[in-house]
Amino acid sequence: MSEFDLAVRGGMVVTEHGRARLDVHIADGRIAHVGTPKPARDEIDAGGLLVLPGMVETHAHLMDPGDSTREDFPSGTAAAAVNGVTTILEHTHGHPVRTAEDLAAKRAHLEGRSLIDYGLVAHAWPGMAGHAEELWRAGTAYFKLFTCTTHGVPGHDAASLLEWFGRFARLGAHSLVHCEDEALTAAAEALLQADGREDPRIVPEWRNRSAEEVAAATVGVLSRHAGAAVGIAHCSSPAVVALIDRERSAGARLAAEACPQYFLLREQDIDEHGPLRKFTPPARARIDADEDDMWRLLRAGQLSFLSSDHAPSTVEQKHAGSIWQCHFGLPGLDTTMPLLLDAAARGKLALEDVVRVYSTAPARHYGLWPRKGALEPGADADLALVDPTAVWVLRDDQVRSKAGWTPYAGREVRGRVVRTLLRGATIFEQGAPTGAPAGRFLPGAGAPPTWR
Repeated sequence: MSEFDLAVRGGMVVTEHGRARLDVHIADGRIAHVGTPKPARDEIDAGGLLVLPGMVETHAHLMDPGDSTREDFPSGTAAAAVNGVTTILEHTHGHPVRTAEDLAAKRAHLEGRSLIDYGLVAHAWPGMAGHAEELWRAGTAYFKLFTCTTHGVPGHDAASLLEWFGRFARLGAHSLVHCEDEALTAAAEALLQADGREDPRIVPEWRNRSAEEVAAATVGVLSRHAGAAVGIAHCSSPAVVALIDRERSAGARLAAEACPQYFLLREQDIDEHGPLRKFTPPARARIDADEDDMWRLLRAGQLSFLSSDHAPSTVEQKHAGSIWQCHFGLPGLDTTMPLLLDAAARGKLALEDVVRVYSTAPARHYGLWPRKGALEPGADADLALVDPTAVWVLRDDQVRSKAGWTPYAGREVRGRVVRTLLRGATIFEQGAPTGAPAGRFLPGAGAPPTWR
């Protein structure tokens, strides 16, 4: 090729393996060459900036179709694009995808509504395991399961989990499991309600450590027996990771998902903030050493990758009803990338770790790599350009999610995405998204190759 469409010049290119000052050349929406300068019809001056692959967010709830007062695809993917996320895997509990027909209907609804590329997650509904193969062949990104009834989604018992895991093993399908033991959470809830408790501290006592650890251990054992590759969602503490490691050493194919709230929020914060810290599993860290342990596990790869678990509600919605009744969840798409960049600036992670845990590793795990999560020829030209010297404060009035707030308001961070490219086109620059929504549906790994 004598001339490329676009060259991103003079930036520090960062991958999971290292960094170097290189030019990135783009043709037909894909990376064509990374290296010394070549001719191009257009160029972006990235001098002084970091050039990262677009981030791959694999656990988010955009409520679309559903209760759009909490979030929808236009607002949620705008929050993502502004923060360097170019791919999202999404599911909403209020309008679950349980059949191939549900998946097709959601795809049709979302046409033209996403600023970034997206995959759609199916709910593995108890009693509906017969739909697993058709959903996987229809292109679902992965299957989400619960071990306890949450967000109106029924939980699976051990027998149901084993049935689904067996099907996943035969199909080669991906899954992610929310781990809290139903019997233990129900028993705790009954005791707390019998005592008339309405204080915020009921949340960590109700959704307690034992419930999460028992469920994670059960999922680990059953996934090993079934031979399925399974992810454990939002691992909240080193104790959960230790259980996962134990099953890994026995042959289980387990991934451990991390989320920022388990590194940066404290269990006792709920005493002050109440519903604005109601998420589950709750924050477990109590002291600095607890946070340090989580960062160590993320650096070491024992925590496999990171997601936001973006589950937004407005402040008013979070305060509607008692602490028992208000919504679970935190907004996260506006803050996950800034918090990771700041962690790198503070020495908790390397920049290469940021790329690995929030781009390359999730893309690999869910079968999107090397099209996504890579800065190499043939990959989609999805880029996040970062000013590593920018120092700024996270504020509620900067949040693009319909939630309109963040639990990290007032936190000073270092490093900021200043431009985002999706398949070679700028979708965020100078503080705002640019152009019409251009995100495309990404069929999952089970879809026929011609679809993908």
